[in-house]
Amino acid sequence: MASKSKVALGGGAALAASIAVILGGIYEDEGGYVNHKADRGGETMRGVTAGVAREAGYLGPMRDLPKECSGQAPVCSDKIYTDRYMRDPGFLPLIEADPAVGEELVNTAVNTGPARPSRWLQQSLNGLCGSGLSVDGKVGGATHRAFRSCQAKVGAVSFCLTMLDRLDGMQSAFYDGLVRANPSQRVFLKGWKAHRIGNVDRKKCGAQGA
Repeated sequence: MASKSKVALGGGAALAASIAVILGGIYEDEGGYVNHKADRGGETMRGVTAGVAREAGYLGPMRDLPKECSGQAPVCSDKIYTDRYMRDPGFLPLIEADPAVGEELVNTAVNTGPARPSRWLQQSLNGLCGSGLSVDGKVGGATHRAFRSCQAKVGAVSFCLTMLDRLDGMQSAFYDGLVRANPSQRVFLKGWKAHRIGNVDRKKCGAQGA
């Protein structure tokens, strides 16, 4: 179920609705409190690691991290996700332009950090449309313009489907490489592949292109 975030997001109603859907999907995937001994991130609450929560200014027990912000709770999961994994990496204009691809980028950023999906996006745009982007992981005006230009050139539905496939392929290869480099992470591989690859419903591409 989509989160009814109280965080000020900016943009129009459609963008706010897309963000709510993304948050809801993240919370469904991540669950509640987890403290797995093999997880290098340590304690997590709804997927937010203790380190990320502390950086955002949350000082309480991770089990008590609130989902929605309020006057008494200025730091919450909603704010951390929208700030760190949507606004700061430059993904908001992409979510607005293509909610399904935006969802893929955010979901991947939550699991691997924003820099990797940002680079994979730039590589994908270069491969699909010869966009000539620097693959630096910095999503700004040039990447936004290339995204919209490629979307217009290829067509909304085809662009969405192709980008999701390309991004999933790079993410899957990353997980394989991670396990090869650190076999202790194999315990997570099956879950990563099951829940992180192909997790954005391709039917959303058709819906937004209708």
